[in-house]
Amino acid sequence: MEHAQEITSPPVGRATVRDLAAHLGLSAATVSRALNGRAHVAAETRRRVQEAVRQLDGPAPQPRPRPRRQGQVLLRCPYELTDYFGPIVSSAAETLRLHGREVLLDAGNAGYHDAVLARLPSRRDIAGAVLVLPPESAADLDALRASGTPFVVIDPRVRVPRDVLSVSAANVTGARAATAHLTGLGHRRIGVISAAPVLTAGEDRMAGHASALAEVGALIDPALVRAGEPVTGTGHRLGGELLDLSPRPTAVVCFNDKVAVGVLRAAAERGLRVPADLSVLGFDDIDVSRASTPELTTVRQPLQELGRLAVTALVRVLEGHEAEALHIELATQLVVRGSTGPAPGPDGVVSGAA
Repeated sequence: MEHAQEITSPPVGRATVRDLAAHLGLSAATVSRALNGRAHVAAETRRRVQEAVRQLDGPAPQPRPRPRRQGQVLLRCPYELTDYFGPIVSSAAETLRLHGREVLLDAGNAGYHDAVLARLPSRRDIAGAVLVLPPESAADLDALRASGTPFVVIDPRVRVPRDVLSVSAANVTGARAATAHLTGLGHRRIGVISAAPVLTAGEDRMAGHASALAEVGALIDPALVRAGEPVTGTGHRLGGELLDLSPRPTAVVCFNDKVAVGVLRAAAERGLRVPADLSVLGFDDIDVSRASTPELTTVRQPLQELGRLAVTALVRVLEGHEAEALHIELATQLVVRGSTGPAPGPDGVVSGAA
């Protein structure tokens, strides 16, 4: 889903939003919000826009062309390039090469706490940046935007400011489809293992999960919710906690495939059959989802497309064009495999779907 910025002409002379933006050094979206009386515009900014309208009433000045920015593109992913981050980074790097851009790769956990963003505006050899799940705050990202350095965020950790270009998967709809699949099989007592610390994606997936439950008249039971790091050990430990409850959940939805594999292990240790006694559902559709027994039902994220589309959007900006959309969501897909089935009845007998 793409959220394009609203651009309308001011009701004066021949001055346009782009004229005003060029004159003031503001984004067209900010000028548009000021002219239309929208929120999230500082009082001083609104005053400057109104004053500029009066100054530019009459023949409109030509907007200043934005030159093509030369230099390398920083591709930053401060994590191990695993089967989740690897496809994103690889596709981003390949797409940059196709556009004739030299790539400066900054990857690995060692750089997680490095103040890379603060140094970017002074780097004349860097034209722009692709930031994969950046650990920096929204204020840090907004400061980088204000510096004039073009960049795009892939899979934001936090809610990015409105004027920051970002690309992510449709987490709400993906999680809603996952839980709706389980409720369609008759499950109502559904455990959840989410991410910790809380990420934007985790919040969105919890919202999608809650929405699907509400559609069948159910609510999230806090006793069935756990959160932890997205690794197999988390699924084994927290999945074990859920499966030791009485009554235990008939299904566990995990917001990560590795966590789901850990839940499969916890179920096997307790003699539970999947999916006859317990359904398990993951998220991402990485390689491990097809290597488990049974294979995981999961939500497929378009990992390679995230990298490709982010680079395409950034390159347009580097070549002097305005971004046609600021926040872009790519569709997810539910992939049904062998780890989910009809909910068992109170006596352990598999019931029909509700």
